[in-house]
Amino acid sequence: MKVKQLAFTALMAALCCILGPLSVPLGSVPVSLGVLAVYLAAYVLGGKWGSLSVLIYLLLGLAGLPVFSGFAGGPGKMLGPTGGFLIGFLFLAAICGGFVTLSDHRKGLARYGLQITGMILGLAACYALGTMYFMFVMKTGLIAALAACVLPFLIFDALKMIMALILGNALRRALTFANLLETSRV
Repeated sequence: MKVKQLAFTALMAALCCILGPLSVPLGSVPVSLGVLAVYLAAYVLGGKWGSLSVLIYLLLGLAGLPVFSGFAGGPGKMLGPTGGFLIGFLFLAAICGGFVTLSDHRKGLARYGLQITGMILGLAACYALGTMYFMFVMKTGLIAALAACVLPFLIFDALKMIMALILGNALRRALTFANLLETSRV
């Protein structure tokens, strides 16, 4: 482990703690900036270290710090209807970060295509886990769960992907130029 990796892992966990609570209630599942924070962690750290930063964020929230949507924290939030989405952040970071790393040596549309694919696949994994967990906790069927947990959020998450694509690439360029980021790590 390098000191830089540990420092960036802590910084990205802190970013998740700052952006995660910022949310707007939309039924049982809020629109939050947590997904954007996870995308940015994946861009800066790659899959392995990005997932570690998300794990730290989740453990801080589980311990009771108000870092989850709506400034909530504790086991109740993890065991509640949105707990599956929080755990899904780990898969989102791993998948997105892996694809971002794969895109490091590509140019133009191939680069952005890989990054967008990673964000979509990671979000799909997060949605799948979150929706299944929501169905279990809320005792609802698939159609009702999709209507509550996925459909209302597609446009918001598409906007977060665009923001992550712009901000994530800008961060990677700036950190690489400053010799603070080693590209091609997973």
